[in-house]
Amino acid sequence: MKRVFVSIGGGEIRNKTTEAIDAYIASVAKSRITDGRRGYALFFPTASHDSNPYFNSFRKTYTSLFDMKSDVAILTKGLMTLEHVAEKIQKADVIYVGGGDTLYLMQVWRETGIDKLVWEAYQRGAVLAGLSAGAILWFEDIYTDSLVEGEFAPYKGMGKIPGAATPHYNQRVEFDDVAVKEGFPLSYAIEDNAAVVFEDEVPVGALSSGGNAYRLLLKDGKIEREKIELIKK
Repeated sequence: MKRVFVSIGGGEIRNKTTEAIDAYIASVAKSRITDGRRGYALFFPTASHDSNPYFNSFRKTYTSLFDMKSDVAILTKGLMTLEHVAEKIQKADVIYVGGGDTLYLMQVWRETGIDKLVWEAYQRGAVLAGLSAGAILWFEDIYTDSLVEGEFAPYKGMGKIPGAATPHYNQRVEFDDVAVKEGFPLSYAIEDNAAVVFEDEVPVGALSSGGNAYRLLLKDGKIEREKIELIKK
């Protein structure tokens, strides 16, 4: 069974702008269930400081549209023990990491050890997905303005996916292109409502609910955008 990671550049799950991408995630997860049980989708709102309305939007999509049991993992606010969260991770068919503050997300996950538990679940067959912050944390390098809004800078990610990534490319083309020209090896530039699908940590194509995903190359001082081809469904 191939490991599957879906990196979503951005979008509004509450407005269903990523619905086609979410449908793909749910479909892959359900195809792996062989005992007839209902699929279980676990949402991490860590990057949004554990926003409950964010989870409600996730539940309305994954439960109402795709008939999966939706649950949430809260790492702050003292609402859940790490043992309880670990039990949820063990049951998950989908683990979805929401957007927000990327550096905060990585800090909390490293301090609690949740990064290791989530990665182990991914390795055993859970579909791993994330949007914005949740989309880029697993890469070797990330490009974000999490530290100071509007001031983009490169940082080290979790180091599990080769290359470097940036989300919301349609909103900040000029910042990201400057980063490439200054020597930052930006491998994946993912627009809102677009995603790159990885199997066994290797990119196999893109998904779109209206956006595009690119590889950025620097040739003779000029940026070349190589559009990642869509996966044929």
